[in-house]
Amino acid sequence: MEIALSPMEFARRARRLYPEREAVVDEDKRFTYAQFLERCDRWSSALQALGVGKGDRVAYIAPNTHSHLEGYYAVPQIGAVLVPINYRLLPEDFEYIIDHCGAKVVCADPDYIDAIDGIRGNLTGVEHFVALEGSGDGWIDYESTLAAHDPDFAEVEIDENDLLTINYTSGTTARPKGVMITHRNAYLNIMGTLAHHHLTPSDRYLWTLPMFHANGWTFTWINTARGMAHVCLRRVEPPLIFQLIKEENITMFCAAPTVLISIASASEEVRAGAPRGVRLFTAGAPPAAATIELVERELGWELTHVYGLTETAPLITFCEPQPEHRNLPLEELAKIKSRQGVELVSSGELRIVDEDGNEVPHDGETLGEITVRGNVVMKGYYNDPEATDAAIKNGWFHSGDAAVVHPDGFAEIRDRFKDVIISGGENISSVEVEGCLLRHPAVQEVAVVGMPHEKWGESPHAFVVLREGGETTEDDLKGHVRESLAHFKTPQWVSFVDDLPKTATGKVQKYVLRGSKAGIARQ
Repeated sequence: MEIALSPMEFARRARRLYPEREAVVDEDKRFTYAQFLERCDRWSSALQALGVGKGDRVAYIAPNTHSHLEGYYAVPQIGAVLVPINYRLLPEDFEYIIDHCGAKVVCADPDYIDAIDGIRGNLTGVEHFVALEGSGDGWIDYESTLAAHDPDFAEVEIDENDLLTINYTSGTTARPKGVMITHRNAYLNIMGTLAHHHLTPSDRYLWTLPMFHANGWTFTWINTARGMAHVCLRRVEPPLIFQLIKEENITMFCAAPTVLISIASASEEVRAGAPRGVRLFTAGAPPAAATIELVERELGWELTHVYGLTETAPLITFCEPQPEHRNLPLEELAKIKSRQGVELVSSGELRIVDEDGNEVPHDGETLGEITVRGNVVMKGYYNDPEATDAAIKNGWFHSGDAAVVHPDGFAEIRDRFKDVIISGGENISSVEVEGCLLRHPAVQEVAVVGMPHEKWGESPHAFVVLREGGETTEDDLKGHVRESLAHFKTPQWVSFVDDLPKTATGKVQKYVLRGSKAGIARQ
């Protein structure tokens, strides 16, 4: 008898193999796998009592907590669809997403109850509001409801092509789109990650990455598949991160490059005593080679660069170390590690194509668009067939990422197509210029965008965050770039800023920078 490919299989296995192993740590709360999965079962039973059935949507607005994690099992194992929402959005965004997905139940952390109460009158399709901690007027108390229900929920037959989650994109330039991920999509993404990255029950994972972001890159289920401990983190603060790494014996975490920079730039006092050998994944934006060097040299951690999109469940490439990389100097190795790498064994086929759909030569120079087809590509955008047809053409998902392929087959993103700067007819990769600027000892973070220029059409504008105590000038930074790159790639303007606008997942919001006062066209 065939069994559906579903992450729920990992929960079944964990119940049998790891019942007494520590599963979840959330501040002062600790649960074994037996306790954690019983809580999930009780919440499944409670949801069914509230009228939630197969295909119904249950929305969550919460940071990385044990109750949020429980939703990744309790909701899908009864055939319902989990909708994890970016908690840093505005109330009007909450309203749009909750209404668009047709959520029957909304579960919220106490920090967001007031925001939901402010729009509650417009959420006419929602039947129940659940306070994941504490309580509110007209809100169901999560803990007391969970405790009042028997863990024997009514089992539901799940097909691997059923929806598992609907993950909404950031919606920076338009309304968020709901990415439909199936049980099969997530299962095969998990298996691909496990095939390339060795994890064991002795590993302990720190939740620095938001769980809502593409289902925490599926580590919401990967950790359980390997019997690892989920160590929850409600606030991404470097001192707290280092404290937990030391106190909880953390061996693995994931983070966007901007988060890595903040961690690696922490003071020596904060970093003191941190173990070496911690492994981490980075994705969400191409990491600069300088950032990789900083993490591996200063902290002695092992960084792996992965790439994907919410629409691909999410990982499709893995910068997999090759035998010939072993003896390379760190500076050279960091350049290779900054590439997106090769297909995961289970993700499907990746091709970088030109405007005519032909695969670009593997010369490390010819620019094309990353396209992918296969096991991890989304079912489509929820209730948005036009957007689905625009993104998936002839069976291939088009990423919008501009990349090259090196002779060894490793893909390397040069930019988002919308972020490629065309100056005087020349293409300039903002990622390349950012990577160069990050090698300057005074620079902590940088974002480069194209700004209108009277003569060249547009030119690079660098927004720079300096390190604490770092000193430099606009002319110094321009000279630094000019020494390493073609002169036409040198920023026309440099603005020093206190911080860069970012999404909740650490991506720099370049559209905000383009619209800033500092970006007014100059002659």
